[in-house]
Amino acid sequence: MPLTAAQIAAALVDRVGSDAVVTDAGKMGAYLNEPRKRFHQGAAAVVTPPSVEAVQSVMGWANENRVGIIPQGGNTGLVGAQVPLLGNEVILSLHKLDRIRSVDTAAGVMTAEAGVILENAHRAAEAAGAMFPLWLASQGSARIGGVLSSNAGGVNVLAYGNARELTMGVEAVLADGRLYNGLNALKKDNTGYDLKDLLVGAEGTLGIITAASLKLYPLPEDYETALVNVASPEAALDLFQLMRQRVGSRLNAFELIPHIGLDIQLRHGMLDADPTASASPWYALIDLTRMAGTEPGSLQAALEAAFDEELIADATIAEALAERTRMWAFREQMSECQSREGASIKHDVSVPIAAVPALIAEGTAAAEKIAPGIRPVPFGHMGDGNIHFNFSMPVGADPKAFMAQYDEAMHAAIYEVVLRHGGSVSAEHGIGQLKVDLLKQVKDPVALEMMRAIKTALDPHGILNPGKMLG
Repeated sequence: MPLTAAQIAAALVDRVGSDAVVTDAGKMGAYLNEPRKRFHQGAAAVVTPPSVEAVQSVMGWANENRVGIIPQGGNTGLVGAQVPLLGNEVILSLHKLDRIRSVDTAAGVMTAEAGVILENAHRAAEAAGAMFPLWLASQGSARIGGVLSSNAGGVNVLAYGNARELTMGVEAVLADGRLYNGLNALKKDNTGYDLKDLLVGAEGTLGIITAASLKLYPLPEDYETALVNVASPEAALDLFQLMRQRVGSRLNAFELIPHIGLDIQLRHGMLDADPTASASPWYALIDLTRMAGTEPGSLQAALEAAFDEELIADATIAEALAERTRMWAFREQMSECQSREGASIKHDVSVPIAAVPALIAEGTAAAEKIAPGIRPVPFGHMGDGNIHFNFSMPVGADPKAFMAQYDEAMHAAIYEVVLRHGGSVSAEHGIGQLKVDLLKQVKDPVALEMMRAIKTALDPHGILNPGKMLG
């Protein structure tokens, strides 16, 4: 017979102590209420192990008793991977594992535990004169374990890669409580399967990451940042290609933003001033790193070439930190600002970079045909093909009625365009519980069989994040 919630809580207290077990429904709210408020199941308990050994103890017991465990970092995920699906699982929060174990700038590696807040990892690296280049809008609350488990991307993927590419090794507790000690600082290790790459991006379905060795880079001396007026996504693509030719690997980020995003943010007082040079249908936020010993001015020279080729109509280059901060605030508030306008339908998708303009044009046309008056708000990482293709409801519409009528049809229409262009229905947010059925529809059947075989081998009783990713 399955254990009751009371039995589960009592067993967890025996293993980790009463101060590491939460059963009160009110106190569990912070762990259950995810950002998009789409998932509303309760949990049998929340456990907050104070050590890796405590995580092992919990997992060994859970495996023996067939109790589902949901690993959770900062609870910032957007597809429901970190919250219950069934209502009888235990949330295992890693927030107490929050030590930076070591920082070695000579080797270019930092070892951080899973509960370290991403922003604190940045500060630890910078204090040692280095940089950990994974930057997210939620970096003040996202934690390393969740960031790696979801293979997070962010704004610097263009220059440094996503979370998987920034991870050299991981330490993880397996479903039966055994510890996989895969921490290393080796750039070359050709001794079999890369198990780290299985665990990073697995959303806690194969093991619980408790620590990771992360790549560090030299700390830039400065940045060159500009907000550029472009007439269309096609013009932005041409500009991106010119920037890559002119500045190469120094191109840190290339973000595409529509004018509607500026209009919403100014109307709701989310910006203290307009960061743009003038009104434009689209904007490109361009960021370059400047390393020690290099002269400033590369961005300005590249933009002058873009003017000569009539790729851009206007631009403003940040002359001070406050201006750069305002430009990045404009980009980082793009998701939040849509909530000020009522309901929105969101898609985290990617296509080959050359197909971004077609994705936006065809997706917009399909959406407007389905829901006249809908407001497209596509934005994001044009430099790596990842567009957050969102739609705000028509002005004056009823939010609940809008979502009920158009949510399913809009997803089908956008995903059809994405797949037709050889893209992915989940670029950086993951699968979680939101896209389980969608994954089954779009993933290669052989790939799904391989994934299920790996899951069965590492978690034969299906207790790690049950129901997520593979269902």
